[in-house]
Amino acid sequence: MAGSAGKTSTKFALAQMLASKKKVLFQEGNYNDRLTVPLIFFGHDHPGLFNVFGWISVFYKNYKTINSDYPYECVIVEVGTDGPGQIEQFAYLQPEIAVLTSIAEEHMEYFDSIDDVAREEMAVHKYAKLLVVNIDDTDQKYLEGLDFTSYGLSENADYRFTKLSTGDLHKPTAELVLSNGTKIEVKLNMLGRQGAKICLAAATVADMLGYSNEEIISGLESIKPVSGRLMVLHGKNDSKILDDTYNASPIAVKAALDVLCNTKAKQRIAILGSMNELGKDSNELHKEIGEYCESSKLDLVVTIGEQASNYLAPAAKDKGIKVSSFNSPYEAGEFVAEQIKPGAVVLAKGSQNGVFAEEAVKKLLAHASDSKKLVRQTAYWQAKKAKQFS
Repeated sequence: MAGSAGKTSTKFALAQMLASKKKVLFQEGNYNDRLTVPLIFFGHDHPGLFNVFGWISVFYKNYKTINSDYPYECVIVEVGTDGPGQIEQFAYLQPEIAVLTSIAEEHMEYFDSIDDVAREEMAVHKYAKLLVVNIDDTDQKYLEGLDFTSYGLSENADYRFTKLSTGDLHKPTAELVLSNGTKIEVKLNMLGRQGAKICLAAATVADMLGYSNEEIISGLESIKPVSGRLMVLHGKNDSKILDDTYNASPIAVKAALDVLCNTKAKQRIAILGSMNELGKDSNELHKEIGEYCESSKLDLVVTIGEQASNYLAPAAKDKGIKVSSFNSPYEAGEFVAEQIKPGAVVLAKGSQNGVFAEEAVKKLLAHASDSKKLVRQTAYWQAKKAKQFS
């Protein structure tokens, strides 16, 4: 699994889809770098860099696993990059299938242009036997001369959805078109066009691995969102919260805004935090998100963080939208809690450090017990947040 956005959600979708027929191994955590990826194949958690006894235990258990029958038929792995040349370092994995979820701005403090990002992410095709690509979010120019299977909502995709229903938060329906032209009516649990594309990736791989139409239908219905990735939560005053707080990039923020703006609601509020790691283009990309907001569909935009407040907020105001800005997610959440009307839908989206929009969501929950469904709720993260916003 490679790509600029959507890797983790696609990983979980694939795991849920394939588990009905195969013994599947994957890591629930974000194990996608050179040190942690090998741990996935042996089912280990990271013991900590300086935990000598923990590493001895890992090596011993690995030795036993290597010298016995491997218990899994399928291992699903994310590979991530923070800079040029890192994707190539995973060539030893020799994957049967590589899924490329998107090419978009990421870690732009280390890449000079989107072309450099594409060159990095596309390196996965050099060592994968089969390449599967989301052509909706990958420019065709990066795919010229390559042999690949495509998925997306575009009519020229090998695997695609037609008749996709949007506008409510309950089981969108769609018609799945397989590469051989077979059409299947399905129900989904993932929201919006982006959620549909995540499901398409899973259906594509399942079909390539020989799953029947009935198994694909059942698998699609089993795919559910995970914490911090467009999960619907019950909010105060009979509202709905779209918790998309795991992370943020321009392509993902636009996709989340599309879900919010296409949802039938008496009031729509977007909590938008700064997007980190965008490098020299950060100011312009935040402004672009502000310009993407639609005054006819958004009643309020609330920003968290310096970049969002300085560049996203003014652009949204220029579109005629009411905007309020905060440095703290706690303050943003308290403010939004006072604004929510019955039947409202609230989107929360933002990066990690300096934003942590999940803490704004916590102020909006109808049931405090649902806070356990939010991302980054361990003692480690809570201490980090308290320090940042003290």
